[in-house]
Amino acid sequence: MLETIRLICDTGLFVLIWIVQLIIYPSFSYYKHDDLFKWHDTYTKRIAVIVIPLMVGQLITSSIQVYSNPYFYTITSSLLVIGVWLSTFLVFVPLHTNLSKREEVELSIKKLKLHNWLRTVLWSLIFIVTCYLKFKTS
Repeated sequence: MLETIRLICDTGLFVLIWIVQLIIYPSFSYYKHDDLFKWHDTYTKRIAVIVIPLMVGQLITSSIQVYSNPYFYTITSSLLVIGVWLSTFLVFVPLHTNLSKREEVELSIKKLKLHNWLRTVLWSLIFIVTCYLKFKTS
């Protein structure tokens, strides 16, 4: 059951981050600033309803997995999850805060698009590791 919950969270975040990377963040450059500010406020509230439960679920399940079965793949997976959390709160929350405050708008958009490749790679690796764990034991 735990592995299934983990697979659901990791799959959801994997799909979501690629949509954000290829569609959502690039679209920010096409908005006039007033429209961007309105959309950004709506976007961040709506996406949080999806992202927060998935990220919390991923953190809880990876913690349980590494605690109950500390071997290379569970430790690697947990370190990748920690990397996503750190990058989210140290890099992306401040960039979104800049947009909400209407500060450093162009620079923040540019950084969101560029730096989000880090989370895209991390969540892709997490998804690959989880698939390996799930299907090697099946």
